[in-house]
Amino acid sequence: MSRADVVMYRCAVAGVQATAADTARTFARHSHDTFGVGLVLRGAQRSASGRGPVQARAGDIITVNPGEVHDGSPFDDRGRAWRMLYLEPALVYDVASELGATMPSSVELEQPVLQDAAFAVRFERGFSAATSGVAASNRLACDEALFMLIAEFVRRHTTVRLRGSSQGQASADTANACIRRAKARIDDDPCQPLTLESLAADAGLSRFQLLRGFARDTGLPPHAYLIQRRIALARRLIEQGLPLAEAAAGAGFADQSHMTRAFSRAFGITPAQYAGAVR
Repeated sequence: MSRADVVMYRCAVAGVQATAADTARTFARHSHDTFGVGLVLRGAQRSASGRGPVQARAGDIITVNPGEVHDGSPFDDRGRAWRMLYLEPALVYDVASELGATMPSSVELEQPVLQDAAFAVRFERGFSAATSGVAASNRLACDEALFMLIAEFVRRHTTVRLRGSSQGQASADTANACIRRAKARIDDDPCQPLTLESLAADAGLSRFQLLRGFARDTGLPPHAYLIQRRIALARRLIEQGLPLAEAAAGAGFADQSHMTRAFSRAFGITPAQYAGAVR
């Protein structure tokens, strides 16, 4: 990326835009209709925002509220680099509602700059998922990462008041049955493309309830569990003698290299090595 570049990525999830920049330019005062959350990767910048003067350095989280007028300039001619996710307010309000917000539309990011290493890791996962999740096979992973990112900043870095999730309103038996239904949907057809919203709706749960309950009952979030079921299916197809590319497609992987990475992480050998051992 050249020093003046600002790049916009295509995202799989409606209402999300992702950009990356490495630039020494100064940006005039402007605003966005979205929430903005980003991570400074290199250098430093100063800006004036609706929440006061801002100085942000490498490793800092930067935020902006919808309609907030702000500008931006580097500390020096070496410029700075950052990544940003811009989130439509309705997307954020929906997550806040699921978390038990008394007034979801009152969500406002409190600080323009945050020093939060754990959240920075969460942001990197969300950004990576948003910019690599266009393929249908990656959609569930993208949904999970973005939902958890939004949930994290709503809980920890906004002014909204939360009542607590509605999960406690259901009996343990009912909640367990809902999770079993979601698990069975994956078990029955691990090749099918899934979204977090469709899986939660089929289980009769909110997305937050599904993520929390699924991890509690299976030890894995839904996408990680889905990948395990696809690996198991690919293993059976390889044992049956299918060519590796056909095994990858038959197990629901985007391509053979995707299967190879997942298979190697699980078993410590490549699919080709496994095929040579079992055929």
